[in-house]
Amino acid sequence: MDRELIYVLGRDECPSTFKLASGQRLKATLLAPRGVSGSFDICIELCGEGAELDLAGIYLCEGEQKVDFRINVRHLVGNCKSTQLFKGLADGKSRLSFDGLVYVAAGAQKTQALQENHSLLLSGDALVQSSPQLEIYADDVVCSHGSTIGSLSEEEQFYMRSRGIDEATARELQIRSFLSPVLERLGEEDLRFIL
Repeated sequence: MDRELIYVLGRDECPSTFKLASGQRLKATLLAPRGVSGSFDICIELCGEGAELDLAGIYLCEGEQKVDFRINVRHLVGNCKSTQLFKGLADGKSRLSFDGLVYVAAGAQKTQALQENHSLLLSGDALVQSSPQLEIYADDVVCSHGSTIGSLSEEEQFYMRSRGIDEATARELQIRSFLSPVLERLGEEDLRFIL
């Protein structure tokens, strides 16, 4: 059974736990739009062989906004796959926290797990805390995690401006390009809502 779900912070109620049985696939997208503070606290358990998780999130933080992602992906049996990709922006005096754990149980051989969190700071007063974690008790796995926090590329902006693109448009193009891997998952209604 395949499921594709989208949850918007402040609009939708998101379950705190998902369990994936043998062969089940879940594609879920978590959205934290501008101006909405709160948290996603989610545990996803891969309980049956062949289960697959494709999880993504986007956050657009500004002003005094505070957003927390607490994601716990638990590989309890072998031959399962999970991917996580979270991307977002922090502007103003906003605060973002990403705390992600991938747990691989003893005996959960042939697990594949990828976890990524990438953030752009658009203000010197914004703060992003990122803590991707792996806890692995099996030895035949392919697992990785990573996190980056940076700012818009001045070189890319210079290049676009030297080609006649004004500063505001160049900045918007950079931001949309950065967010595009998650934005591509959204339908028109959710895309309008988040932007």
